[in-house]
Amino acid sequence: MAQITAPEYISPYVVTTSGGLVLDRDVYTMPVGAASILQNYEPSVKGGYRRIDGTTKFASGQVNGSNKVTGVAVFNSGVIAISGTAVKFGTGSAWSSIGTQANTPSRPRFEKYNFNGTDSIIWIDGANTPARYTTGGTLTALNASGAPANATSVAAFKNHIFYAGASAAKQQVQFTVPFDEADYTGTGSGSVKVDTEVVALKSFRESLIIFGKDRIFKLTGSSSSDFAIAPVSRNIGCSDGNSVQEIGGDLIFLAPDGLRTIAGTARIGDVELGTVSKQIQQRINEIGFDNICSTVIRTKSQYRLFYPTIGGSEASAQGIIGVIKSNPQGQIGWEYADLKGVKAASADSDFIGANETVVHGSFDGYVFRQELGNDFDGTNIRAIYRSPDLTMGDAGIRKSMQRINLNFDTEGSVNASLFVKYDFEDASSPQPAAYTLTTQSTAAVYGTGAYGTSVYGATGIPIVRQSVEGSGFTVVIRVEDESGNPPITLKGFELEFTPGARM
Repeated sequence: MAQITAPEYISPYVVTTSGGLVLDRDVYTMPVGAASILQNYEPSVKGGYRRIDGTTKFASGQVNGSNKVTGVAVFNSGVIAISGTAVKFGTGSAWSSIGTQANTPSRPRFEKYNFNGTDSIIWIDGANTPARYTTGGTLTALNASGAPANATSVAAFKNHIFYAGASAAKQQVQFTVPFDEADYTGTGSGSVKVDTEVVALKSFRESLIIFGKDRIFKLTGSSSSDFAIAPVSRNIGCSDGNSVQEIGGDLIFLAPDGLRTIAGTARIGDVELGTVSKQIQQRINEIGFDNICSTVIRTKSQYRLFYPTIGGSEASAQGIIGVIKSNPQGQIGWEYADLKGVKAASADSDFIGANETVVHGSFDGYVFRQELGNDFDGTNIRAIYRSPDLTMGDAGIRKSMQRINLNFDTEGSVNASLFVKYDFEDASSPQPAAYTLTTQSTAAVYGTGAYGTSVYGATGIPIVRQSVEGSGFTVVIRVEDESGNPPITLKGFELEFTPGARM
């Protein structure tokens, strides 16, 4: 084979990490800043990929023995947790009973509202009549005549409480008297019917969105006298009502063809649908429906969808992180990552004072606070970033790698592993062993570091410089962090290589 000799010089190739997990592109169309593996690294609204924060038990003990925590809700100064038939309230130290329910619920859903100057929360669970709690009070069963016995969806809209999903009327949406969540039959109450099984209700702007299994509707108006229903989509439904969340002025939900949003446009009353998860459709297709739950982290413009296998281990539990981001051109889009190691049976988030509190209930009776600590309740977080297979602009030239300079935004010390692989990780090609990345050493002044591993700057954004070996037509780097240190953010990296001959 003829060879054309190329001049020997070190060529730099800079990659800015952005785009998130992308599974629908080949090596030649993959955005260079995207990730082919992105596990427990969240796309940051500040740029780069940040290892996620940890989880810590919200209170010292289990809510109700080892019973699964089927429902959690952040409410005022604490958290409501439902486990078995027990309903308890906690502020972070211990759990206090606020009542019991007759039947063990499966998947409670909550709605927070204020009709008469009192913050209240109401929930349904598919097994009991609705229940209500107000700060400092106790559970009140809303079991007056006409109460839905086993509704699965609830929402507050135009000063009414709406219910749906009762087993005897799965296509019916029932609403209470205005300003009275306990009156189901008085003046102003009523019901409407749609031609699909209702799986979720969500108040959105000036409409109540009615999510059905295979259709979506919106209810508009102000009272029983002018409530009206119009279709949003007769072709798309919601696969699981527990996936519905409001984020960024939109509603996101899991549909049969992926994650979708409902967005109101400038045209009054118009609603558009759009798929936002095309780049991770492969992962969407893997979702099991054993126990889906979701929440949002508003301060990070982040949506989290959990879909653990009930019989699976904590370490193997799967989820998806989705982040709304804007690119340099001002266009808004979604970036994704895999979440692994959080086995959530239920989840919620809200503000307690100025602090956003994110919680999930476990399958073994505990409530955990997310976004707290550097590990998963004592277990180190395994975070993995894998780049695309990079050709550096020319797949026909062999590159001899010299050095990789990694740009980190740090919240503590860097202690990670770097893997450099060549030619699509071909087993027949020599592949170097892992390199250890660390900022434990004394920081170097920029421009004076020794050739090898060094750090530029002791704080802020250090550049970890690592000499590497090997050559190939393509190169992929993988950064793994399982240190137990505070999170690091990989902002980008620079590959220094010597171009070889064209083959």
